[in-house]
Amino acid sequence: MTKKILIIGGVAGGATAATRLRRLSEDDEIILFEKGEYISFANCGLPYHIGGVIKERENLLLQTVEGMQAQYGLDIRNFSEVTAIHPKEHYVEVVNHQTNKRYQETFDKLIISTGAKAITPKITGLDTAENVFSLRNIPDMDKIKAYIQKNNVQAASIIGGGFIGLEMMENLTKLGINVQLVEMSPQVMPNIDFEMAQQIHAQIKLHKVQLYLNDGLKEFRENGKELILTSGTKLQSDLTVLSIGVLPDSTLAKECGIELGFKQGIKVDAQMKTNYADIYAIGDVIEVPDFVGHTATNIPLAWPANRQGRLVADVINGISASYDATQGTSVAKVFELTVAATGNNEQALRRKKLDFQVIHIHPNSHAGYYPDAGPLHLKLLFGKKGEIYGAQGIGVEGVEKRIDVIATAMKLGATAAQLAGLELSYAPPYSSAKDPVNMLGYTADNVLAHKVATIQWSQVDELLAAHAYFLDVREEFELSLGTLPGSHLIPLSTLRHRLTELPKDQPIYVYCQVGQRGYNVARILMQAGFDVKNLDGGFKTYKIGHYQIKNTPFKNSKPVISKDVQEIDNAAGKTAQFELDACGLQCPGPILKVKEQMDKMQNGDQLVVTASDFGFSSDIESWAKNTSNTVLTNDIKGNKVQATLQKGKTGVQLSQASLANLKEGQLIETKDGATMVVFSGNYDKALAAMIIATGAAAMGKKVTLFFTFWGLSILKKHLIQKSGIAKMFDVMLPKDADHLKISSMNMAGLGRKMIKKVMKQKNVDPLPEMIDRAQKLGIKFVACTMSMDIMGVQKEELFDFVEYGGVATYLGDSEQANLNLFI
Repeated sequence: MTKKILIIGGVAGGATAATRLRRLSEDDEIILFEKGEYISFANCGLPYHIGGVIKERENLLLQTVEGMQAQYGLDIRNFSEVTAIHPKEHYVEVVNHQTNKRYQETFDKLIISTGAKAITPKITGLDTAENVFSLRNIPDMDKIKAYIQKNNVQAASIIGGGFIGLEMMENLTKLGINVQLVEMSPQVMPNIDFEMAQQIHAQIKLHKVQLYLNDGLKEFRENGKELILTSGTKLQSDLTVLSIGVLPDSTLAKECGIELGFKQGIKVDAQMKTNYADIYAIGDVIEVPDFVGHTATNIPLAWPANRQGRLVADVINGISASYDATQGTSVAKVFELTVAATGNNEQALRRKKLDFQVIHIHPNSHAGYYPDAGPLHLKLLFGKKGEIYGAQGIGVEGVEKRIDVIATAMKLGATAAQLAGLELSYAPPYSSAKDPVNMLGYTADNVLAHKVATIQWSQVDELLAAHAYFLDVREEFELSLGTLPGSHLIPLSTLRHRLTELPKDQPIYVYCQVGQRGYNVARILMQAGFDVKNLDGGFKTYKIGHYQIKNTPFKNSKPVISKDVQEIDNAAGKTAQFELDACGLQCPGPILKVKEQMDKMQNGDQLVVTASDFGFSSDIESWAKNTSNTVLTNDIKGNKVQATLQKGKTGVQLSQASLANLKEGQLIETKDGATMVVFSGNYDKALAAMIIATGAAAMGKKVTLFFTFWGLSILKKHLIQKSGIAKMFDVMLPKDADHLKISSMNMAGLGRKMIKKVMKQKNVDPLPEMIDRAQKLGIKFVACTMSMDIMGVQKEELFDFVEYGGVATYLGDSEQANLNLFI
């Protein structure tokens, strides 16, 4: 018996259903309605044609009306919009937008594939904005491309950090346009977790894109040329693309009484049937069960739409078929990075109140000894019994392969530990003998079998605040990459001989750079009777999670440099240049190679380093800053980071001779900011330091005060019980800022009282209040740990806001200053 089947909507779901229906039956009458011109196009490729990556527009048109009609014998009616459905009467109302003809069409079976529609919130000024677009189809793409070609677009704004927003960001950047991306949530790409998204944030900033997170668009002004964010930030924009998200385009279904569910998506059963027996729905317009927990969700992706299009054709033709659930497996390109995920992230699992475990690993994409190996950042989420809940991956190559393997294992019911047993293809250009997926399995097995207990990067700060015992098992050269404050350093290579230094009356939290050595140490300590937990993913994951976004103007102003400080310590007067390939080395390998090479070089020599780990870009900045070397360039070259270093300091720096001749109070003009060494513990000099610091902060400078020796007294809030030399220092020194002596005419404290009285008469705040105000202005107070150790000063007796560091900390901040004082 022949059937008359109507399909509302083309593209992925509708076009797939139509062609499958014809292959199953030559006799059925199949009519496809599409309200636009194009029935089958690659909407995922739209941003890449705008950016010029896909050169030919025609390449996006997968099927033409004429070609599809001829090949499949279909009745395709584009420019034809279905305006009403009558389920009980089995007909629809249609309008042809070219002829304005209105008519009715009956059906035996009806498939709704109306897709999703862009979210367009009510924004003040949007109705008068002349340069605001969204991107859902070919006409949208044509409008954006034409606007860029006809107008001098220098700055563009992307509102929303989902797939389309990120793809538009990248492609507009490729056109040489300055791009600023605004996202209301704390991260881009909401399907992955925050610490994973932080790697995307860092990559975005490497390409000079301005990134505004936790902020939204409030208002358009000047016909769309000025954007006002909810924070009050003003952005100038020649072009704005709204990519806030999409919702099921289910209005047609709602009006005829079809039952709706999650986000107003059409409710369907496993055979894609609605609450009307002869009406089906597929694609972005429907509600689907989530693979994890089978809760209702809506996942607008191409794979589910294509799969559902085939299944609904089978069902209509009496073939047994069902759609079980959607995993949400996805992949995206963000500049050089590939980002892929499957299943649920942490937020979704918490919302479902599911208990879960998390592991992070940072292996290479293939054998490190084969050229161009790059790091993968992989995350696996699994239940107490090992059931896989989700996985996320970021890297340059091989990311989607690993996520696809995990998605397959997850679909077929494998556990996290069983990933270790997957026999995956191996050759040095493609993988390692133990594939990263296998490594996830081994790591998960260690956790599930209680061979190691772990903590997550997000728990560290709370533990540090509670004075937990952290053990750093890295080598000393790695400390330049950053450390957890207050942690104790015992490298793995010496640990077995130093177990007596460790406490047995409290938990020990172990960390290394990426987690592997931490696991080895945890096994040693557990067998020695210690209560120990390993930091999952190591310090690298913690550091990524704490990445700070800094936006700078599109046009950077050059710093004013004082002639008397443009000195380079290079006795020979000549420099040599060396090259170093650090690709394929797992962290901290690249930094170790740099250190070894720099140790062989002379001051002034230059080293060009190429690394495949994009994290090297920030690592080398930290290392150079903390080792008194200079980063001359730090750029992306293809899929690599290339940095040029100079041994020693160069450019806006002081030579050793200049440092030796530096006089108290001498101003040095360098970059942007202000730093002071507060050496004195005198009341009047402390006042001067606070007055100058708050004045500099009020002018917008970033201010650091470095307190050393007698200056530490200024930071004291109270005394604590001590003994020995430390107690003698406390007896001889002031107990807090309010009891400091003045440098002249102290007169057993009378002079200080006179100054305080005059200050009160002149409405000048007391020193403790000045310190409090300075802290609230964002001034950084750093106590010299070496001086503290010599004088027996404990952290507990200093103000809570004080930070701790050494000379490298001060020198790092002073490098960014155009005001340096010694008080």
